[in-house]
Amino acid sequence: MSKKAAGETDGSAVDDFIADTDTGGRAPERGFNRQVLWIVPLAWSLFQLWIASPIPYELGIFVVNNAQGRSIHLAFAVFLAFTAFPTTKRSPRHTIPVQDWIAALVGAFCAGYLYLFWDGLAARSGAPSTQDLVFASIGVLLLMEAARRSLGFPLMAVAAVFLAYVFFGSSELLPDVIRWRGASIERAMSHLWLTTEGVFGVALGVSSGFVFLFVLFGALLNQAGAGNYFLSLAFATLGHLRGGPAKAAVIASAATGLISGSSIANVVTTGTFTIPLMKKVGFSPAKAGAVEVSSSINGVLTPPVMGAVAFLMTEYVGISYVEVVKTAIVPAAISYVALVYIVHLEALKMGMTGTSRTNPVIFILSAVLMICVGIILSGATLWLAGQAVGLLDAALGAAATPVVVALFLALYVLAVRYAARGPELDLSVESMQHLPPTRDIFRSGVHFLLPLLLLMYLLMVERKSPGFSAFWSASFMLLVLLTQKPLRAFFRGEGNLAQGIHDGFSEAIDGLILGARNMIGLACAMAVAGIIVGSVTLTGIGQVMAEFVEFLSGGNLMLMLFFVAIISIILGMGLPTTANYIVVSSLMAGVVVELGAQSGLIVPLVAVHMFVFYFGIMADVTPPVGLASFAAAAISGGDPLRTGFQAFFYSIRTALLPFLFIFNTDLLLIDVTWQHAIVVFIIALIAMLIFAAGTMGYFLTRSRIWESVVLVIVALTLFRPGFWLDQVQPAYLSEPPAQIFDLAESAPADGSLRVKIEGMTLDGDFVASTFQLPLGAANGDGFSRLAQNAGLELVERDGEVIVDMIAFGGYAEQQGIDFDWTVTGVEVENDRMPKEVFYIPAFLMFGLICLLQYRRSQHEREAVA
Repeated sequence: MSKKAAGETDGSAVDDFIADTDTGGRAPERGFNRQVLWIVPLAWSLFQLWIASPIPYELGIFVVNNAQGRSIHLAFAVFLAFTAFPTTKRSPRHTIPVQDWIAALVGAFCAGYLYLFWDGLAARSGAPSTQDLVFASIGVLLLMEAARRSLGFPLMAVAAVFLAYVFFGSSELLPDVIRWRGASIERAMSHLWLTTEGVFGVALGVSSGFVFLFVLFGALLNQAGAGNYFLSLAFATLGHLRGGPAKAAVIASAATGLISGSSIANVVTTGTFTIPLMKKVGFSPAKAGAVEVSSSINGVLTPPVMGAVAFLMTEYVGISYVEVVKTAIVPAAISYVALVYIVHLEALKMGMTGTSRTNPVIFILSAVLMICVGIILSGATLWLAGQAVGLLDAALGAAATPVVVALFLALYVLAVRYAARGPELDLSVESMQHLPPTRDIFRSGVHFLLPLLLLMYLLMVERKSPGFSAFWSASFMLLVLLTQKPLRAFFRGEGNLAQGIHDGFSEAIDGLILGARNMIGLACAMAVAGIIVGSVTLTGIGQVMAEFVEFLSGGNLMLMLFFVAIISIILGMGLPTTANYIVVSSLMAGVVVELGAQSGLIVPLVAVHMFVFYFGIMADVTPPVGLASFAAAAISGGDPLRTGFQAFFYSIRTALLPFLFIFNTDLLLIDVTWQHAIVVFIIALIAMLIFAAGTMGYFLTRSRIWESVVLVIVALTLFRPGFWLDQVQPAYLSEPPAQIFDLAESAPADGSLRVKIEGMTLDGDFVASTFQLPLGAANGDGFSRLAQNAGLELVERDGEVIVDMIAFGGYAEQQGIDFDWTVTGVEVENDRMPKEVFYIPAFLMFGLICLLQYRRSQHEREAVA
């Protein structure tokens, strides 16, 4: 790509990169083609708002069920994939060729087939006609081509491999371990296209019901100017510090990542401003791009959206959205603070200076304090809003809702009036170095906080569904776009209200179109991921993956997790966030659960899904694919591979966290009190900062190798003190199988029992695993508690405890326990000293390093003086 004389990247090249990866590179300048790419995305956004609203149900007009909605949703996506994305890089960008029109119309028809022929398909369920199979087959092929255009080759290639396995899995060319009998066209297409098991399954349902609305909300928020507002706020707050632009990049990416849902979109949104400024203060192109990539990746891991994975996780894991947010918040928060610290250490190593001489320890403490205060203030605001709404509801009954809406709109008008007192923001790269005070910037966009508060209030306080919450938040954002400019003009006395109304209407339309075009690749990715998931459920390849990983690891738990991490990165290469998560979780989550249980490690399912999610996202960083790294390199002008390796080095802390919360689920706030949660956050934050210092080779001064090693050991001890305790005292004591009934009877209410069970499956495979059997309320004898709550009836026979009966649909059946399996032992928690005892030697070692480095830094300063 070309560069300007000043060393900055050519903005047009970046714009082309954004268009090619996000919205489609084709932009007809005039005529019917231009109108189509204006009208169809607008219609798609309006359709999604329509089906999410209560209006069709109130009026009884154009009511569609979930499956029909998915079909129309995919029809829009496939049509736009062929019209908005050129076939190749050399294909025309200013017109839509005839062959693309044909593919777009045929593909849209095939995708909409479920909606168009809904009654007929229902009548011949399980016995598809030749017409059904023909259009299903064409639909699968055109969907894969749509995904290739909008997302690149990797996802299509992965889907093609799985499709080949579906049809040719019985080939003698395949090893016996993965061979299966294969499927006919009728069976495969019925499963993948004509039912809700494949393409039109859970993933596309989440895309249609939740993800589109959140992407639309983010697009509207950004169109209103919120992205620039958050970016300016970050630069005004941190730009004066040592390495300030890099620190501002981290914070700005955190703010935009909350709503963007894409690491690549995050890179190009904030990186266009932050990367050139980082280069100006001394960061090399590779390091400037790597900082932006690392912070953008973290944005996807941060609630509330998490690249739309938060909503998929609720479906796949079967827990509430609030539980997903709770499990994700601590790892994301400590990882962000650590990245700010890494940037600070990098600035120290390069000898950078800033206009502020803030002590690094004071800076970190201030940053943590600001984050905690922000969380507390946000939580307090939401809680007070909930209390106020509750009081109004009790006092006014049914009339409370319109009163609450009126008060909220009045608050919005007051916020705009307050914001109108400040100047319009100049957000060019040059102006970022001379921004007004933070207070003035905060005031200029304070009304942008209201849509975010509304979204979080509906999700966290009212506990409404994600779709409901996103619909009303997006609707409010449309109102903001339509009214903020006329209101500002009115409050400033400028008088030109008509122009403000016109501009607001144009921006609202542009936001609706941009939101839909941002969804093209995402919707295609969700649908193609459905092909992969459908292939997994049809062929049973998931069990083969478990056997493959078990063979590679030789039964060693750490090796098993390492191989799962590597496979997750490989599977995630080149895939967007959501497709990435769907693929790696459908293939690898069950592997971790099964092999972990065989090693005696019982891991909550949400922890496993977080593990594969984290490593799947690391594929956006890791060469040779690393799409986020390529996006950053396109802006910085640096080498993509060097940028990717540097970003991976900065992201080591992110790669460490999944291993830690597999063994220490306290980090995910699973079954902890709020007091314990505060302690967990503080200790984990200290540990992550120490780990960052150890891996960067710099703390109070440049570290010696042995000091870095000690710092890493201290950090790992703080993260998982139970490791050392396990070496001294076992976590569980083994009791004979015959004691199971007495132990079940004496267990407390809502307790559980760790039981080792082994036996042969119907397929002839031997299984030996550990199960955590729920016992429910403390009433009845041990036999009854096991039967009623675990769905497991046991009998003693010839000195052994045997599985006699399995309740249909019960916990035992869900875990794969079968008849005539044998209980080999019962594990009882050992009464041992608290694991926190090992914090003492860890902090003593840390104190020793502090003392040594402080003395050495003093000598270095004296030598320089």
